[in-house]
This record gives sequence, structure tokens and C-alpha cells, in this order.
Amino acid sequence: MFDWLDQASAWFVFDTLGTTDESHFGVALHFFIYDTIKILLLLLNIIYIVTLLRSYFPVEKARVYISGKHKVIGHVLAAVFGVITPFCSCSAIPLFLGFLQARIPLGVTFSYLISAPLSDAVVIALLLSLFGWKIALLYVGIGLLIAIFAGLIIGEMNLEKEVLIEVKPLGDVEYKEQKLLFKHRLKEAWKYTVDIFKKIYLYVFIGVGIGAFIHGYVPAEFISKYAGGNAWYTPLVAVVMGIPMYSNAAGILPLIDVLTDKGMLLGTALSFMMAVVALSLPEALILKRVLSWKLIGIFFSVVGFGILLTGYLFNAIL
Repeated sequence: MFDWLDQASAWFVFDTLGTTDESHFGVALHFFIYDTIKILLLLLNIIYIVTLLRSYFPVEKARVYISGKHKVIGHVLAAVFGVITPFCSCSAIPLFLGFLQARIPLGVTFSYLISAPLSDAVVIALLLSLFGWKIALLYVGIGLLIAIFAGLIIGEMNLEKEVLIEVKPLGDVEYKEQKLLFKHRLKEAWKYTVDIFKKIYLYVFIGVGIGAFIHGYVPAEFISKYAGGNAWYTPLVAVVMGIPMYSNAAGILPLIDVLTDKGMLLGTALSFMMAVVALSLPEALILKRVLSWKLIGIFFSVVGFGILLTGYLFNAIL
């Protein structure tokens, strides 16, 4: 799909700049240019298409629909809805608060908050391009299960009193669908795409930059020795290292690609990615304004345990 880009970047780095494919700098620069342009192109196209499709299923309509469903069905719908909203862990919080204000059950709102950064359309597309459809489907399926079961567990713990904001009854919520012309939907989708793109492109440069440095300069033996292998503790170390960090899938997946090439097991690498995108210190600090530390701690613990099990599962079956 991107063979033309690989050839163009190789021509620029090796022929035009005069570097060689045996030099650390040349290999790192080629990787950086190729992966950066590829991911930015994917982001623009995927976010635009998903946003255009989402304009036919507005947030308010989805919120009203979910609020009237059975508890388990609500968790499933909230998790699936998270897949079609291209938000990072922090960007998903406003809609999470909207769910709370709509008096949707607490556990259901957490199913959305977990699913949105973990298994959105951008993640799916990048996983397809890097690891193929089998890994992408398995990852998304497990991501949805984590979101659903974590939400169910939190919902059964009766933690509503740990919500620090006042949730007022909204009564019968009415939704009035606004009919928009197709050209208006195209315009609004592009506006939203540009807005999201501006918020995440820097993470792409940072993530790809780190990946390029590792790809070009860090020996495979180094990563294999300290982070590779099938030691029982490697997924645990990956999750603990990932939680304090903050990025989105577009920024972290290029690094995951390099780490696996350098010898890290795929399950360990993906558990690290899940921890980075689904749980983060900035997310905890933002949530502290509306949730108690107790609820935040339970949220992080339940999701972190699910991610850890995912790492072990991937390592066992792949």
C-alpha cells in the first residue's frame, strides 16, 4: 500500500542526501520520514471518514439510546461506541462526563472511557498496516472485553458516592435530529479532522522519533536482553512502565513496531501500548476533579489487571 512512500523516502535519504543503508543515521532517518508521512496520511483519512460517518449518529442520540438499554447491553454499546470516537484517554473525558450527567450507570460510562482510547478506528487501521488483520481483530476484541468487564466490575461495586460532581436528574431527554446537507457534513467533518489532527500530530513526531532512534541506534541484543524473552515479569514491567506515560495509539504504535522487531514479545509490547493509551497520569489528574482517588485507583487497578492478562495471553498464543 505504501511501497511508493518507502521508495521515495529511501531515494531522498540514501540517494539525495548521500547516506547509506548501513549507517545508523541513514536507517533512522529513513524510518522517521517513511513512518511519519504514512501515519499522518492514515490519520487524516481515517479520522475524516469516521467523523463523516459519525455525523449520522450524533453523540446525543447515542447517549439517549444507551441510557434506555439493559445493563449488560449498555456496557456493550458503550464499548462499541468508544471504537468510533477517535479520542485519547484525556479527550474522552468530556463525553464521559456527559454520560454521567445523562444519569447513565457509572459502570457503563467507564466502559466507554476505557474503550475510546484503547480500540478506536485509528488503532485498528495502524494495527492492520503494521501487524495484519489477525492481530488487529484479536487486539480490538480483547480491548472491547476489557472495557465491558471492567465497566461491569466497577458498576457492581456501588461507587456512585465517589463521584464528586453533582449529577442532576435530566428527566425525559428528548433528542431532535438536525438534518444537514451532505456538503455541510463534509465541511464539518474536515473541520473536526483538522482540529483532532492538530492535537495529536506532535505525538506522532515524538513517537516516531523515539522509534526511529531505537530502530537505527539501539542494538537488537540490548532490547532482547532487558525487555525481550519469555520471562514471567516482562508484561508486568511493561504495564507498570506504561501507566505513568501519556500518548495516543498514533504516537506509540511506531515504537511498538520497532520494539517487536528488536526482540520484544508482541504481548509484552501491546500490553505496554495499552497501558500508555488507556491509563495515564494526566488522565488521573483530570479525573481527580470529578472522581475520588478511591474510584480512580479502582479504575486503574481493574483496567491494569485486564491489560496485564492480555499481555500474558498474547505471549502464550502468538
